Amino acid sequence: MKIIIVGGGQVGGYIADLLVKEHHSVTVIENRDKALQALRKNGLSEDCILTGDGTDAATLEKAGIMRCNALVCATGLDETNLTVAMMAKFEYDVPKVVARVNNPKNAWLFNAGMGIDVKINQADIIGHMIADEMNYQSIMTLMKLSKGEYSIVRVRVDYRSPNVNKSIAELSLPAQAVLIAIYEDDALIIPHGETVIRAGQFILAFADNEAMEELNRIFGSAEG
Repeated sequence: MKIIIVGGGQVGGYIADLLVKEHHSVTVIENRDKALQALRKNGLSEDCILTGDGTDAATLEKAGIMRCNALVCATGLDETNLTVAMMAKFEYDVPKVVARVNNPKNAWLFNAGMGIDVKINQADIIGHMIADEMNYQSIMTLMKLSKGEYSIVRVRVDYRSPNVNKSIAELSLPAQAVLIAIYEDDALIIPHGETVIRAGQFILAFADNEAMEELNRIFGSAEG
């Protein structure tokens, strides 16, 4: 995939590194000397770096916006991210526009009407993670999705769970939950109906808020 990232700070640089490792074609647009130096110091190829202003149409076109599959607005300024998002979606019809929210008070602006398909509100995500850690004994939220009430969570199978040593087919899993993978030591298991749940395993799941409570009951301590 061809992906453009506007903003090469810590967030943009980290995203770029991940995407390059996944063999995507990445271009990071940045005009601050310190950020550019950091990108190069961290090993990002010169072919992936474009010096310029992400709100400038000529710069976006030079980066290849006409043929890009996704654009990420990752600057530290909400007004810049909104401007770039609208340009990408409404002037260049980019299929997927992702935008970073810096100030939670501005989150309401980051919507489809502003050209944004997915918003990443860091403060909101962290807040939900902390709340979930307080509410659930066995569940850690890995990612709170911006649309709907769904999350990707990691569930630890407690040694006192009443469902240890049962197969998945024997469990009454909530309808709004899907088990994605099971981690045991260094092994990754793709779960099937006959897969047996063992104490101490970590289960990766996709679930809504209600299903998270049920997963906590199923895999958590019987005493909890």
